[in-house]
Amino acid sequence: MQSRTLMVVVAHPDDDAYGIAGSIALHGDEPAFRFVLVHATDGAAGQIAPGVDATPSTLGSVRREEDRRAWLAHGREPDRHEWLEYDDGRVADADPSDLALRIRAIMAEERPDVVYTFGPDGITGHPDHIAVGQAADAAFLGLASDGGPGFRRLLHWAVKHSSWLTMNRARLRLGLPPWDPKEVYHFRGVPDDLIDMRVDTRTVAGRVVAGVVEHRSQQLSLMAPPAGLDAWHSIAAREYFVQAWPPRERGMPMLRDIFEGL
Repeated sequence: MQSRTLMVVVAHPDDDAYGIAGSIALHGDEPAFRFVLVHATDGAAGQIAPGVDATPSTLGSVRREEDRRAWLAHGREPDRHEWLEYDDGRVADADPSDLALRIRAIMAEERPDVVYTFGPDGITGHPDHIAVGQAADAAFLGLASDGGPGFRRLLHWAVKHSSWLTMNRARLRLGLPPWDPKEVYHFRGVPDDLIDMRVDTRTVAGRVVAGVVEHRSQQLSLMAPPAGLDAWHSIAAREYFVQAWPPRERGMPMLRDIFEGL
């Protein structure tokens, strides 16, 4: 079988816990599948949930271990895992060309077939997410035209707008404020007609949720209603992506797998 390499470029531990984990689980047992994971930061400035044995000075190492345990729970550890060591919450302040060059160096070594990262909305408007997505896009596009192998598809994580509306209705029923796309840390929705790929991950949803719960230090946000543990089984049953490159014509049939057609 032709080699299939996926490179995931995200900002923090737990950014990789959902959105792409189901697709990785679907392909994880294939001999030809290679999984490369890049984190810009270890999330040392994140929250510390009650009962978690961490302090502000140790949270970064705790979250690295949570991420390792999450991929064990998912059932497919990365073949290569790189930490770029940027300060949490300050990735957007870093030199964007330096960030792109560091990501590009790893891409050039791996020549991934598919790269997954954040789109312009950063999913939640988080500046670290947006900066990492822009740098990963620049690195990908700079290598995709060099005539070498790999670089066949660039995917952006997306929340389908109709799903976003459903989540907001659930929040209102529970007496919670709705997600506001003008606020940082609030989810954004992508118009349904801009979604290029929908992957059915129902058969591996349990593995995705098993990984999500390992990010215990962040459970205040990850497990907060209505995205509690029961809701996560439903959320993990499908994954949506925008194909940022190569561009697709509107109205084409929805892709069903990250490697479909490659």
